[in-house]
Amino acid sequence: MYIEASQRHRDHSLRFANQETETFLNDPYPTRLSTAPSQPFLPRREKPKHGRGGPLGQQQLANFDRDGFLFEPDFLSDSDVRRFQLELSELMTNDAFRDKEYAVTEPDSEEIRSLFAVHFLSEVFQKLAYDSRLLSRVEQLLGGDSYIHQSRINYKPGFAGKGFNWHSDFETWHAEDGMPEMRAVSASIILTDNHQFNGPLMLIPGSNNVFIPCVGETPNDNYKKSLKSQELGTPPKSALAELIAQRGIQAPTGRAGGLLLFDCNTLHGSNANMSPDPRSNVFFVYNRHDNLCGQPYAASTPRPEFLAHRPDGLWSG
Repeated sequence: MYIEASQRHRDHSLRFANQETETFLNDPYPTRLSTAPSQPFLPRREKPKHGRGGPLGQQQLANFDRDGFLFEPDFLSDSDVRRFQLELSELMTNDAFRDKEYAVTEPDSEEIRSLFAVHFLSEVFQKLAYDSRLLSRVEQLLGGDSYIHQSRINYKPGFAGKGFNWHSDFETWHAEDGMPEMRAVSASIILTDNHQFNGPLMLIPGSNNVFIPCVGETPNDNYKKSLKSQELGTPPKSALAELIAQRGIQAPTGRAGGLLLFDCNTLHGSNANMSPDPRSNVFFVYNRHDNLCGQPYAASTPRPEFLAHRPDGLWSG
């Protein structure tokens, strides 16, 4: 069902313990440890491999490498935004999705907060996922061909949308999906005006260049809980405090239609929506074809396909 990991990573499950921590052989990014590691930060191994051509300038590429994200206001036209807003509303209110595993509701209500695999569920969003304006930027950043590892739409209702703890997506994709290296980029297109009060995404600049091992072994079917409220796979507060003291926090805001591109390892999170204004976005994750997922590095079984698609472009639903 899933391709076998490369020889460099096949022995990741072999491990030995000492009094301080566990070391995972052949895994440069050990995580989900039973005890706190002696080294809170591990250096990123992967160097940038940007494509030679593309719409992004050299300064934009340099900023992305430094900060781990890039924000482009007004990426979409107003007419495009209205079309995608309508499609999002129709999908989020479709009762046929409500009891599906790929529809995640708010922790204390039946309101859908995230709908996964949208590039399969919606022809409109499938076309957007492969739009040359978006794909050219992503593959320039990745420096190679890509496939969609994950897609979803998110909705944070006014006064009710909950926040999400600080985390690195790569930590989860490495631990639970078997993604070997940091060769993935996320694209988040804002479909409502984002301001400081409606729970915009917050990022720690430069956090893409370090990996923070997390404590806590992965239970079976962890995704069922983590998609509603992520507790496992979140960095220690002491490590977060040190990074934030050095680099601060940024929260790109602006009117609907903006594009946020961010590295798979950039630490991010969000507050609850304390305003009457809802917040929504469509989210695509692009992984390089030569970075295919294998067996999970810190889980007994891979997550379902709606969370970690294969490059063949098929999904049974």
